[in-house]
Amino acid sequence: QVQLVESGGGLVQPGGSLRLSCAASGFTLDYYSIGWFRQAPGKEREWVSCISSSDSRAYYPNSGKGRFTISRDNARNAVYLQMNNLKSSDTGRYYCAASNIGCSYPMEFWGKGIQVTISP
Repeated sequence: QVQLVESGGGLVQPGGSLRLSCAASGFTLDYYSIGWFRQAPGKEREWVSCISSSDSRAYYPNSGKGRFTISRDNARNAVYLQMNNLKSSDTGRYYCAASNIGCSYPMEFWGKGIQVTISP
C-alpha cells in the first residue's frame, strides 16, 4: 500500500523552528520528486517546497527562501523540511506529496497532513 506519512508538526512561537518529516511506504522515494504544501483555514493550498528526484535540486517560493530547507534521505525513504524563523503566516496543515515526473507536474500521492501552528 502506497503511503506518505508526515510528522514533526506542532505549536511553536514566532521565530522558532520545526523539522517536518515525510516517510514513504509501499514505494521507493528515490524515483520521485517530493513536494511540501500547506493549507491555512479558509485559504487555498499553496506550494512550500519541492526536491527533485534526479539531482535533488530544491525549489522554494519567495515566501520560504532563506527560511525553509528541503532535503531527502533515500536510504531512509524520507524527505525533510527544516523550517526556521517561523511566522504566524506559516500556520497551516502541511502535506507532503510525490510525483514520478517532476516538481512542476501534478503530484500523484499525498499524505494526510500534519498541523503546524505558530503562535505566541
